[in-house]
Amino acid sequence: MLAPPALRVLNPATEELVATVPAATRDDVDAAVTRAAAAQRGWAAAAPADRARLLRRFAAVVDAHTEELALLEVREAGHTIGNARWEAGNVRDLLDFAAGGVERLSGRQIPVAGGIDVTFLEPLGVIGVIAPWNFPMPIAGWALAPALAAGNAVILKPAETTPLTALRLAELALEAGIPEHLFQVLPGLGAVTGDALVEHPGVAKIVFTGSTAVGKQIMAKCADRVKRLTLELGGKSPNIVFADSDVEAAAAAAPMAFLDNTGQDCCARTRILVQRSVYDRFLELVAPAIEAVRVGDPADEKTQMGPLISRTQLERVSGYVTDDLTTIRGTAPEGPGFWYPPTLVTGVAPTAPVAVEEVFGPVAVVLPFEDEEDAVRLANASDYGLSGSLWTRDIGRALRVSRAVAAGNLSVNSHSSVRYWTPFGGYKQSGLGRELGPDALTAFTETKNVFISTEA
Repeated sequence: MLAPPALRVLNPATEELVATVPAATRDDVDAAVTRAAAAQRGWAAAAPADRARLLRRFAAVVDAHTEELALLEVREAGHTIGNARWEAGNVRDLLDFAAGGVERLSGRQIPVAGGIDVTFLEPLGVIGVIAPWNFPMPIAGWALAPALAAGNAVILKPAETTPLTALRLAELALEAGIPEHLFQVLPGLGAVTGDALVEHPGVAKIVFTGSTAVGKQIMAKCADRVKRLTLELGGKSPNIVFADSDVEAAAAAAPMAFLDNTGQDCCARTRILVQRSVYDRFLELVAPAIEAVRVGDPADEKTQMGPLISRTQLERVSGYVTDDLTTIRGTAPEGPGFWYPPTLVTGVAPTAPVAVEEVFGPVAVVLPFEDEEDAVRLANASDYGLSGSLWTRDIGRALRVSRAVAAGNLSVNSHSSVRYWTPFGGYKQSGLGRELGPDALTAFTETKNVFISTEA
C-alpha cells in the first residue's frame, strides 16, 4: 500500500509553506493503538494522586511554553496572537481543572437488601480524538485533559492543515513526565488516519469536532461496534436583540460575535435577529462597528481578525455572498493570503442559503422579527442548536426565551459560550453529548455496578 502524501502546512496570512509533516497510515494507527493500550493499563493502575500530580506538571509545562505555542498557532492557523495566547492558556487551564477531578471521580454506595452495592467509574481504555482546524489546541484539550484524568490513553488526529501545535503538545507531555505512548499524535488524512481510528476495535471511544456531514459518517461507522461517541458539530447561532435592550451595547458587541476567529467558529452568532421597531437604528449603529474592525497581520497585537484557513475555505465563503445581495462590509488586505472582509448581509429571506447554512467565515445576516413569539420561531428555524445570545433588560423575557430556544449554550446580554468549568454541547444536528464542566471526566468512563452479598 502506498503511503499517503505528506501534509503541507501553509501560513494562511502569506500562503508560505511552514512545514511538511508525514501522514500516518492505517498500520501506524494500529501500532499506536497497541502502544496506547499497554500504556493505559499502567496509567489506570497508578494512584489517583500520582495521575493528578503529572497532569498539573503537564499544565505547568504548557504554561511555560504559552508564547511558543501561540506563535506556532498564528503561523499554522492564522489566528490573531491574542486569540492564540488564550488557546494555549485554555489547554493549561483544562489540564489543571481535570487534575482536580482525578481524586473526586468517585462511585456510589447504594442501599440494597442482603449485602453492599457499590459503583465504580472505570476508564474506557484508548480514546481517539479527531480535532478540527478552527481551534486546534483548545478543542484537542477538551478531550485530552479529562480523558487522561479519568485513566485513559489518548490518540489525537489533528486536522490536516493544523498539526503543529498538537505535535508540540505531545512533546511537552513527555517533558512533563506523562508516560510514553499515553498521549500520541498521528497527523494524517481524514479518509485514512481518521477512518482507521474510528474503525479500530481497540479504540473505545471517538471524540469528533467538525462538520455535521462528517459527524454523521463517523456516527454510522461507530454504530457497527456500538462505539462510544461524542460529537461537536455545526452551528448557525442566533443573536436576538429585543427593543427593550441596550441597543447600542448590542450593536457594538455584534461584529466580534461573528467575526472572532474570522467567523470560523461553530458558536458564531451569524443570524442577527432584531426587533423591527429598532431594526433601522441597529443597522445605523452596527455599520460603523463592522467597518472599523481591524483585519490584517495576525501577529500584530492590534489585529482583530485574521485570514481564513485555506483557499478552499475562501472560495466556500465567497460563494455565499453573491453580487445581488445587499451588504455592509469592512475591509481586508489584498495580495497573498486567504483574506475576506467582514460582511453583514441585509434584506434576505430567512430561508436564503446564507441565512440557514453554516458559512464558517466572517459573514452574518440580519433579519427583523415582530415579537417574542416570532423571535423564538426564527431562532429555532434551523437544523442546528449549538449556541446563541439574547439582549433584553427584562429578566422574565430572558428566562422565557432562554428556555424556549433550542440550543445547548445561551448567553444573555453577552456572547459568551465556552468556559472550561461549565458544560458545552449542542441540540439537534449540532452534536451529541457534552464536553467540559464538572462532569467532563465521567464522559470517559463506564459505570460498573458491584453487589457483594453479606448473607451466609
